[in-house]
Amino acid sequence: MPSPDDLRLIDRLHGGFPLSERPFADVAAELGLSEETVIDRLRRLLAHGELTRFGPLFQIERAGGRFVLAAMAVPEERFEAVAAQLGAMREIAHNYRRESARPDAPGATPLNMWFVIAVESANEVDAVVERIEAMTGLAVYAFPKEREFFVELRLPLLPGDHHAAR
Repeated sequence: MPSPDDLRLIDRLHGGFPLSERPFADVAAELGLSEETVIDRLRRLLAHGELTRFGPLFQIERAGGRFVLAAMAVPEERFEAVAAQLGAMREIAHNYRRESARPDAPGATPLNMWFVIAVESANEVDAVVERIEAMTGLAVYAFPKEREFFVELRLPLLPGDHHAAR
């Protein structure tokens, strides 16, 4: 469980990281900590799974790449094996289980495995989809981004902490 100091650090880092020669030292100074303490806390939070990721978010399209949300209907008895196959692919950013809201609706496809294809060049997407289909024998439904929306969700981590939309 993160300590109150860990929560202050997470709260400070959410949505903004100093762009300077020593950003961890800058954050440390703001919080009254040492640079080493900030780095050690982040390493511990990541190692214990209290944080799952710490790093920048990129607009990959500006660099020529592409992110595509995709899904498959995976039989339950194969779910873990297919998840492991996708997890071993460098082009898969992450995959997760998500049940269809209305799997019994007429014409519904019970998509239960969702994942993000992340490639360096937009023309690689089709080849990745084809490789997954060949490897698993399952259809891949790709949902390329048509419009981008910025939605920032910041939840209060400390008592009395209120985050307003920016």
